[in-house]
Amino acid sequence: MGRTIVEKIFTGHCRDTPTLVNTILSLDVVMCHEITTPIAITDLVARGMDRVFDPEKIKVVIDHVTPAKDSKTATQGKILRDWARRHNIRDFFDIGRNGVCHALFPEKGFIRPGYTVIMGDSHTCTHGAFGAFAAGVGTTDLEVGILKGVCSFRLPKTIKVDIAGPLPRGVYAKDVILHIIKHLTVNGATDRVMEFGGSAVAAMSMEARMTLCNMAIEAGATCGICLPDRTTAEYLWPFIQEDYASIDAAIATFKQWHSDPDAVYEQELHFDVSDLAPQVTYGFKPDEVKDISEMEGVRVDQVYIGSCTNGRIEDLREAARVLKGRKIADQVRAILSPATPKVYSQALEEGIIKIFQDAGFCVTNPTCGACLGMSNGVLAEGEICASTTNRNFNGRMGKGGIVHLMSPLTAAATAVAGRITDPRPWLIRGTT
Repeated sequence: MGRTIVEKIFTGHCRDTPTLVNTILSLDVVMCHEITTPIAITDLVARGMDRVFDPEKIKVVIDHVTPAKDSKTATQGKILRDWARRHNIRDFFDIGRNGVCHALFPEKGFIRPGYTVIMGDSHTCTHGAFGAFAAGVGTTDLEVGILKGVCSFRLPKTIKVDIAGPLPRGVYAKDVILHIIKHLTVNGATDRVMEFGGSAVAAMSMEARMTLCNMAIEAGATCGICLPDRTTAEYLWPFIQEDYASIDAAIATFKQWHSDPDAVYEQELHFDVSDLAPQVTYGFKPDEVKDISEMEGVRVDQVYIGSCTNGRIEDLREAARVLKGRKIADQVRAILSPATPKVYSQALEEGIIKIFQDAGFCVTNPTCGACLGMSNGVLAEGEICASTTNRNFNGRMGKGGIVHLMSPLTAAATAVAGRITDPRPWLIRGTT
Protein backbone atom coordinates (compact mmCIF):
# COMPACT_ATOMS: atom_id res chain seq x y z
CA MET A 1 0.00 0.00 0.00
CA GLY A 2 1.30 3.44 -0.92
CA ARG A 3 1.97 6.20 1.58
CA THR A 4 1.14 9.89 1.74
CA ILE A 5 3.85 12.50 2.16
CA VAL A 6 3.01 12.86 5.85
CA GLU A 7 3.18 9.10 6.40
CA LYS A 8 6.63 9.12 4.80
CA ILE A 9 7.78 11.99 7.01
CA PHE A 10 6.50 10.22 10.13
CA THR A 11 8.34 7.03 9.16
CA GLY A 12 11.56 8.91 8.49
CA HIS A 13 11.44 10.81 11.79
CA CYS A 14 10.04 8.14 14.12
CA ARG A 15 12.00 8.02 17.38
CA ASP A 16 9.57 5.81 19.28
CA THR A 17 5.98 4.51 19.30
CA PRO A 18 5.01 4.39 23.00
CA THR A 19 1.37 3.56 22.22
CA LEU A 20 -0.57 2.21 19.28
CA VAL A 21 -1.59 5.73 18.28
CA ASN A 22 1.32 7.93 19.35
CA THR A 23 4.54 8.52 17.47
CA ILE A 24 7.51 10.38 18.93
CA LEU A 25 9.03 12.39 16.08
CA SER A 26 12.52 13.87 15.98
CA LEU A 27 12.38 17.55 15.07
CA ASP A 28 14.32 19.41 12.42
CA VAL A 29 13.23 22.89 13.48
CA VAL A 30 11.74 24.38 16.65
CA MET A 31 10.51 27.93 16.15
CA CYS A 32 9.95 30.43 18.93
CA HIS A 33 8.42 33.89 19.35
CA GLU A 34 7.91 36.21 22.29
CA ILE A 35 4.25 35.49 23.01
CA THR A 36 4.22 31.74 23.68
CA THR A 37 7.88 30.83 24.26
CA PRO A 38 8.61 32.90 27.43
CA ILE A 39 6.04 30.79 29.29
CA ALA A 40 7.93 27.63 28.28
CA ILE A 41 11.30 29.18 29.13
CA THR A 42 10.14 30.30 32.58
CA ASP A 43 8.78 26.85 33.36
CA LEU A 44 11.96 25.10 32.20
CA VAL A 45 14.06 27.42 34.34
CA ALA A 46 11.83 26.77 37.37
CA ARG A 47 12.26 23.03 36.87
CA GLY A 48 16.06 23.30 36.63
CA MET A 49 15.94 22.32 32.94
CA ASP A 50 17.22 25.49 31.30
CA ARG A 51 18.75 23.70 28.32
CA VAL A 52 18.19 23.43 24.56
CA PHE A 53 18.58 20.26 22.53
CA ASP A 54 20.42 21.92 19.64
CA PRO A 55 20.86 25.72 19.30
CA GLU A 56 21.33 25.34 15.53
CA LYS A 57 17.83 23.93 15.13
CA ILE A 58 16.06 26.59 17.18
CA LYS A 59 14.89 29.74 15.37
CA VAL A 60 13.76 32.72 17.41
CA VAL A 61 12.04 36.00 16.59
CA ILE A 62 10.30 38.88 18.35
CA ASP A 63 7.41 39.62 16.01
CA HIS A 64 3.98 39.85 17.61
CA VAL A 65 4.43 43.17 19.39
CA THR A 66 7.49 44.95 18.03
CA PRO A 67 8.77 47.32 19.23
CA ALA A 68 7.34 46.64 22.68
CA LYS A 69 4.21 48.68 23.49
CA ASP A 70 4.30 48.40 27.31
CA SER A 71 6.21 46.87 30.22
CA LYS A 72 4.59 43.47 29.82
CA THR A 73 5.55 43.06 26.18
CA ALA A 74 9.01 44.47 26.93
CA THR A 75 9.44 41.77 29.57
CA GLN A 76 8.33 39.05 27.15
CA GLY A 77 10.94 40.24 24.69
CA LYS A 78 13.64 40.39 27.37
CA ILE A 79 12.97 36.81 28.51
CA LEU A 80 13.32 35.57 24.92
CA ARG A 81 16.35 37.76 24.20
CA ASP A 82 18.24 36.70 27.34
CA TRP A 83 17.42 33.02 26.70
CA ALA A 84 18.68 33.16 23.12
CA ARG A 85 21.93 34.77 24.23
CA ARG A 86 22.32 32.37 27.15
CA HIS A 87 22.17 29.37 24.84
CA ASN A 88 24.08 30.85 21.89
CA ILE A 89 21.10 30.58 19.56
CA ARG A 90 22.51 32.11 16.39
CA ASP A 91 19.24 32.49 14.51
CA PHE A 92 17.65 35.07 16.79
CA PHE A 93 15.97 37.98 15.04
CA ASP A 94 15.62 40.97 17.31
CA ILE A 95 14.06 44.35 16.56
CA GLY A 96 15.45 45.75 13.33
CA ARG A 97 16.11 42.30 11.84
CA ASN A 98 12.81 40.74 12.75
CA GLY A 99 9.76 39.97 10.66
CA VAL A 100 6.55 37.98 10.89
CA CYS A 101 7.75 34.48 11.80
CA HIS A 102 5.95 32.49 9.10
CA ALA A 103 7.27 34.83 6.42
CA LEU A 104 10.75 35.41 7.85
CA PHE A 105 11.79 31.82 8.53
CA PRO A 106 11.00 30.47 5.03
CA GLU A 107 12.70 33.54 3.56
CA LYS A 108 15.84 32.58 5.50
CA GLY A 109 15.80 29.06 4.03
CA PHE A 110 15.10 27.32 7.34
CA ILE A 111 12.40 24.99 5.96
CA ARG A 112 13.09 22.07 3.62
CA PRO A 113 11.01 19.24 2.12
CA GLY A 114 10.57 16.34 4.52
CA TYR A 115 11.25 18.42 7.63
CA THR A 116 9.36 18.26 10.92
CA VAL A 117 8.64 21.68 12.40
CA ILE A 118 6.84 22.88 15.53
CA MET A 119 6.08 26.24 17.10
CA GLY A 120 3.78 27.55 19.76
CA ASP A 121 1.70 29.23 17.08
CA SER A 122 -1.31 27.82 15.23
CA HIS A 123 -0.22 29.14 11.83
CA THR A 124 2.94 27.04 11.83
CA CYS A 125 1.07 25.01 9.22
CA THR A 126 2.25 27.67 6.74
CA HIS A 127 5.57 25.84 6.36
CA GLY A 128 3.88 22.77 4.92
CA ALA A 129 4.04 24.65 1.62
CA PHE A 130 7.59 23.32 1.33
CA GLY A 131 6.60 19.69 1.77
CA ALA A 132 7.26 19.73 5.53
CA PHE A 133 5.10 18.48 8.39
CA ALA A 134 4.65 21.68 10.37
CA ALA A 135 2.29 22.05 13.31
CA GLY A 136 1.40 24.46 16.06
CA VAL A 137 1.74 23.02 19.57
CA GLY A 138 0.94 23.90 23.18
CA THR A 139 3.35 24.96 25.90
CA THR A 140 4.17 21.46 27.18
CA ASP A 141 5.01 20.13 23.72
CA LEU A 142 7.05 23.25 23.01
CA GLU A 143 9.04 22.74 26.22
CA VAL A 144 9.79 19.12 25.30
CA GLY A 145 10.75 20.18 21.80
CA ILE A 146 13.17 22.81 23.12
CA LEU A 147 14.64 20.42 25.69
CA LYS A 148 14.71 17.11 23.81
CA GLY A 149 14.13 17.85 20.13
CA VAL A 150 11.11 15.58 19.91
CA CYS A 151 7.34 15.88 19.85
CA SER A 152 4.52 13.37 20.20
CA PHE A 153 1.85 13.20 17.49
CA ARG A 154 -0.90 10.89 16.45
CA LEU A 155 -0.47 10.08 12.77
CA PRO A 156 -3.11 12.30 11.19
CA LYS A 157 -5.26 11.12 8.34
CA THR A 158 -4.98 13.10 5.13
CA ILE A 159 -7.55 14.92 3.04
CA LYS A 160 -6.42 15.32 -0.55
CA VAL A 161 -7.48 18.68 -1.97
CA ASP A 162 -7.18 18.81 -5.76
CA ILE A 163 -7.47 22.33 -7.16
CA ALA A 164 -7.86 22.51 -10.93
CA GLY A 165 -8.14 25.23 -13.51
CA PRO A 166 -6.32 28.52 -14.15
CA LEU A 167 -7.15 31.23 -11.64
CA PRO A 168 -9.24 34.01 -13.20
CA ARG A 169 -7.87 37.53 -13.43
CA GLY A 170 -8.10 39.21 -10.04
CA VAL A 171 -8.46 35.95 -8.07
CA TYR A 172 -5.65 34.64 -5.88
CA ALA A 173 -4.64 31.95 -3.40
CA LYS A 174 -6.44 33.79 -0.57
CA ASP A 175 -9.71 33.53 -2.51
CA VAL A 176 -9.08 29.83 -3.16
CA ILE A 177 -8.47 28.90 0.46
CA LEU A 178 -11.46 30.92 1.68
CA HIS A 179 -13.60 29.06 -0.86
CA ILE A 180 -12.25 25.70 0.36
CA ILE A 181 -12.83 26.57 4.03
CA LYS A 182 -16.39 27.57 3.19
CA HIS A 183 -16.90 24.07 1.76
CA LEU A 184 -15.10 22.16 4.53
CA THR A 185 -16.26 24.36 7.45
CA VAL A 186 -14.07 25.28 10.42
CA ASN A 187 -14.24 21.70 11.73
CA GLY A 188 -14.04 19.82 8.45
CA ALA A 189 -10.34 19.00 8.64
CA THR A 190 -9.90 18.72 12.41
CA ASP A 191 -6.89 16.53 13.31
CA ARG A 192 -6.24 16.01 9.61
CA VAL A 193 -3.62 17.06 7.10
CA MET A 194 -4.80 18.94 4.03
CA GLU A 195 -2.63 17.93 1.07
CA PHE A 196 -2.98 20.53 -1.67
CA GLY A 197 -2.36 19.58 -5.29
CA GLY A 198 -3.65 19.95 -8.82
CA SER A 199 -2.91 22.21 -11.75
CA ALA A 200 -3.81 25.42 -9.91
CA VAL A 201 -1.36 24.64 -7.09
CA ALA A 202 1.35 23.60 -9.55
CA ALA A 203 1.08 27.05 -11.13
CA MET A 204 1.30 28.90 -7.81
CA SER A 205 4.39 30.62 -6.43
CA MET A 206 5.78 29.55 -3.07
CA GLU A 207 4.24 32.69 -1.57
CA ALA A 208 0.79 31.64 -2.82
CA ARG A 209 1.25 28.08 -1.55
CA MET A 210 2.17 29.48 1.85
CA THR A 211 -1.11 31.39 1.83
CA LEU A 212 -3.00 28.15 1.15
CA CYS A 213 -1.23 26.21 3.89
CA ASN A 214 -1.36 29.12 6.34
CA MET A 215 -5.15 28.97 6.51
CA ALA A 216 -5.47 25.16 6.68
CA ILE A 217 -5.75 25.61 10.44
CA GLU A 218 -8.92 27.64 9.86
CA ALA A 219 -10.56 24.42 8.65
CA GLY A 220 -9.23 22.66 11.76
CA ALA A 221 -6.28 20.99 10.05
CA THR A 222 -3.08 20.13 11.90
CA CYS A 223 -1.06 20.93 8.81
CA GLY A 224 -1.50 22.04 5.23
CA ILE A 225 1.06 20.58 2.84
CA CYS A 226 2.15 20.77 -0.81
CA LEU A 227 4.36 18.32 -2.68
CA PRO A 228 7.80 19.85 -3.31
CA ASP A 229 8.63 20.53 -6.97
CA ARG A 230 10.68 22.83 -9.22
CA THR A 231 9.05 25.92 -7.73
CA THR A 232 10.13 24.73 -4.28
CA ALA A 233 13.67 24.00 -5.44
CA GLU A 234 14.05 27.37 -7.17
CA TYR A 235 12.87 29.22 -4.05
CA LEU A 236 15.31 27.26 -1.87
CA TRP A 237 18.20 27.21 -4.33
CA PRO A 238 20.26 30.00 -2.69
CA PHE A 239 20.28 27.90 0.50
CA ILE A 240 20.71 24.40 -0.92
CA GLN A 241 22.95 24.90 -3.96
CA GLU A 242 25.98 23.45 -2.20
CA ASP A 243 24.03 20.27 -1.42
CA TYR A 244 23.00 19.40 -4.98
CA ALA A 245 24.71 19.32 -8.34
CA SER A 246 21.78 21.14 -9.95
CA ILE A 247 18.20 22.20 -9.40
CA ASP A 248 17.13 19.09 -11.32
CA ALA A 249 19.08 16.97 -8.84
CA ALA A 250 17.31 18.68 -5.96
CA ILE A 251 13.93 18.08 -7.58
CA ALA A 252 14.75 14.40 -8.05
CA THR A 253 15.64 14.11 -4.35
CA PHE A 254 12.51 15.97 -3.30
CA LYS A 255 10.37 13.37 -5.07
CA GLN A 256 11.10 10.90 -2.28
CA TRP A 257 8.58 12.93 -0.28
CA HIS A 258 5.82 12.77 -2.87
CA SER A 259 2.72 10.83 -1.96
CA ASP A 260 2.56 7.51 -3.77
CA PRO A 261 0.00 7.12 -6.57
CA ASP A 262 -1.77 4.43 -4.55
CA ALA A 263 -1.66 6.31 -1.25
CA VAL A 264 -4.89 6.06 0.74
CA TYR A 265 -6.69 9.26 1.71
CA GLU A 266 -9.55 9.63 4.15
CA GLN A 267 -11.25 11.99 1.73
CA GLU A 268 -10.58 13.48 -1.70
CA LEU A 269 -11.96 16.87 -2.63
CA HIS A 270 -11.93 18.44 -6.08
CA PHE A 271 -12.32 22.15 -6.81
CA ASP A 272 -12.38 23.82 -10.20
CA VAL A 273 -11.45 27.45 -9.60
CA SER A 274 -11.45 28.63 -13.22
CA ASP A 275 -14.66 30.59 -12.60
CA LEU A 276 -14.03 31.54 -8.97
CA ALA A 277 -14.88 35.11 -7.92
CA PRO A 278 -13.03 37.06 -5.20
CA GLN A 279 -14.10 35.81 -1.77
CA VAL A 280 -14.89 37.74 1.42
CA THR A 281 -15.82 36.59 4.93
CA TYR A 282 -18.81 37.80 6.89
CA GLY A 283 -19.76 37.04 10.49
CA PHE A 284 -17.18 35.71 12.93
CA LYS A 285 -15.96 32.40 11.49
CA PRO A 286 -13.52 31.76 8.63
CA ASP A 287 -16.04 29.46 6.93
CA GLU A 288 -18.61 32.24 6.68
CA VAL A 289 -17.61 33.23 3.16
CA LYS A 290 -19.44 34.83 0.26
CA ASP A 291 -18.66 35.83 -3.31
CA ILE A 292 -17.66 39.48 -3.60
CA SER A 293 -20.97 40.30 -5.32
CA GLU A 294 -22.82 39.44 -2.11
CA MET A 295 -20.59 41.66 0.04
CA GLU A 296 -20.19 44.73 -2.13
CA GLY A 297 -21.16 48.00 -0.51
CA VAL A 298 -20.39 47.06 3.11
CA ARG A 299 -18.68 50.11 4.59
CA VAL A 300 -15.31 49.81 6.35
CA ASP A 301 -13.40 52.00 8.79
CA GLN A 302 -9.98 50.42 8.33
CA VAL A 303 -8.09 48.43 5.73
CA TYR A 304 -5.13 46.29 6.77
CA ILE A 305 -2.65 44.66 4.39
CA GLY A 306 0.00 42.42 5.97
CA SER A 307 0.38 39.34 8.22
CA CYS A 308 1.80 35.84 7.75
CA THR A 309 -0.98 35.22 5.24
CA ASN A 310 -0.62 38.14 2.86
CA GLY A 311 2.29 40.43 3.69
CA ARG A 312 4.81 39.14 1.14
CA ILE A 313 6.17 41.05 -1.84
CA GLU A 314 3.75 39.55 -4.38
CA ASP A 315 0.86 40.57 -2.12
CA LEU A 316 2.10 44.15 -2.02
CA ARG A 317 2.62 44.19 -5.78
CA GLU A 318 -0.97 43.10 -6.39
CA ALA A 319 -2.39 45.74 -4.07
CA ALA A 320 -0.21 48.41 -5.67
CA ARG A 321 -1.77 47.67 -9.06
CA VAL A 322 -5.05 49.05 -7.76
CA LEU A 323 -3.60 51.80 -5.57
CA LYS A 324 -1.29 53.38 -8.15
CA GLY A 325 -2.51 56.87 -8.93
CA ARG A 326 -5.47 56.58 -6.55
CA LYS A 327 -6.31 57.80 -3.04
CA ILE A 328 -8.01 55.93 -0.23
CA ALA A 329 -11.49 57.10 0.76
CA ASP A 330 -11.60 60.03 3.20
CA GLN A 331 -13.39 58.06 5.92
CA VAL A 332 -10.96 55.12 5.79
CA ARG A 333 -7.63 54.66 7.53
CA ALA A 334 -5.37 52.14 5.85
CA ILE A 335 -2.32 50.31 7.18
CA LEU A 336 0.42 48.37 5.40
CA SER A 337 2.82 46.13 7.33
CA PRO A 338 5.33 44.38 5.04
CA ALA A 339 5.99 40.95 6.53
CA THR A 340 9.80 41.14 6.68
CA PRO A 341 12.61 43.69 6.33
CA LYS A 342 13.48 42.11 2.98
CA VAL A 343 9.91 42.62 1.74
CA TYR A 344 10.01 46.21 3.00
CA SER A 345 13.32 46.88 1.21
CA GLN A 346 12.12 45.25 -1.98
CA ALA A 347 8.93 47.29 -1.91
CA LEU A 348 11.02 50.45 -1.42
CA GLU A 349 13.26 49.62 -4.37
CA GLU A 350 10.29 48.88 -6.61
CA GLY A 351 8.49 52.10 -5.66
CA ILE A 352 5.65 50.19 -4.00
CA ILE A 353 6.01 51.88 -0.63
CA LYS A 354 5.63 55.26 -2.31
CA ILE A 355 2.48 54.06 -4.09
CA PHE A 356 0.98 53.02 -0.74
CA GLN A 357 2.02 56.27 0.95
CA ASP A 358 0.79 58.44 -1.90
CA ALA A 359 -2.54 56.62 -1.69
CA GLY A 360 -2.78 57.52 2.01
CA PHE A 361 -1.62 54.33 3.73
CA CYS A 362 0.28 54.33 6.99
CA VAL A 363 3.29 52.05 6.47
CA THR A 364 4.56 50.30 9.62
CA ASN A 365 7.46 48.03 10.44
CA PRO A 366 6.97 44.25 10.10
CA THR A 367 4.77 43.03 12.95
CA CYS A 368 1.88 40.68 13.77
CA GLY A 369 0.38 43.27 16.09
CA ALA A 370 -2.82 44.26 14.31
CA CYS A 371 -3.75 40.70 13.29
CA LEU A 372 -4.50 39.66 16.85
CA GLY A 373 -5.51 43.06 18.18
CA MET A 374 -2.36 43.81 20.16
CA SER A 375 -0.83 46.85 18.43
CA ASN A 376 -0.41 48.81 15.19
CA GLY A 377 -4.03 48.80 14.08
CA VAL A 378 -6.37 47.75 16.90
CA LEU A 379 -10.08 48.37 16.23
CA ALA A 380 -12.49 50.24 18.48
CA GLU A 381 -15.85 48.70 19.35
CA GLY A 382 -18.16 48.63 16.35
CA GLU A 383 -15.43 49.40 13.82
CA ILE A 384 -15.09 47.33 10.65
CA CYS A 385 -11.80 46.26 9.07
CA ALA A 386 -11.16 44.82 5.62
CA SER A 387 -8.12 42.67 6.26
CA THR A 388 -5.70 40.33 4.50
CA THR A 389 -5.13 38.43 7.76
CA ASN A 390 -6.41 34.93 8.55
CA ARG A 391 -9.02 35.15 11.31
CA ASN A 392 -12.29 37.02 11.66
CA PHE A 393 -13.18 35.86 15.19
CA ASN A 394 -15.30 38.21 17.28
CA GLY A 395 -12.92 40.81 18.71
CA ARG A 396 -9.89 39.36 16.90
CA MET A 397 -8.49 42.80 15.97
CA GLY A 398 -9.98 44.61 18.95
CA LYS A 399 -12.89 44.19 21.36
CA GLY A 400 -16.17 44.66 19.53
CA GLY A 401 -14.43 45.06 16.17
CA ILE A 402 -15.50 43.26 12.99
CA VAL A 403 -13.08 41.78 10.45
CA HIS A 404 -13.77 40.83 6.83
CA LEU A 405 -11.04 38.65 5.34
CA MET A 406 -10.08 39.11 1.70
CA SER A 407 -7.17 39.16 -0.75
CA PRO A 408 -4.72 42.09 -0.96
CA LEU A 409 -6.25 43.12 -4.28
CA THR A 410 -9.76 43.25 -2.83
CA ALA A 411 -8.46 45.08 0.24
CA ALA A 412 -6.79 47.72 -1.94
CA ALA A 413 -9.96 48.34 -3.95
CA THR A 414 -11.95 48.50 -0.72
CA ALA A 415 -9.57 51.12 0.68
CA VAL A 416 -10.11 53.34 -2.34
CA ALA A 417 -13.89 52.88 -2.43
CA GLY A 418 -14.42 53.02 1.33
CA ARG A 419 -16.62 49.95 1.11
CA ILE A 420 -16.11 46.31 0.14
CA THR A 421 -15.58 46.36 -3.60
CA ASP A 422 -14.93 43.92 -6.43
CA PRO A 423 -11.30 44.62 -7.40
CA ARG A 424 -11.45 43.29 -10.93
CA PRO A 425 -12.69 46.50 -12.60
CA TRP A 426 -9.99 48.43 -10.71
CA LEU A 427 -7.02 46.61 -12.23
CA ILE A 428 -4.67 48.87 -14.13
CA ARG A 429 -5.56 48.75 -17.80
CA GLY A 430 -3.23 46.52 -19.78
CA THR A 431 -2.16 44.31 -16.85
CA THR A 432 -3.17 40.70 -16.30
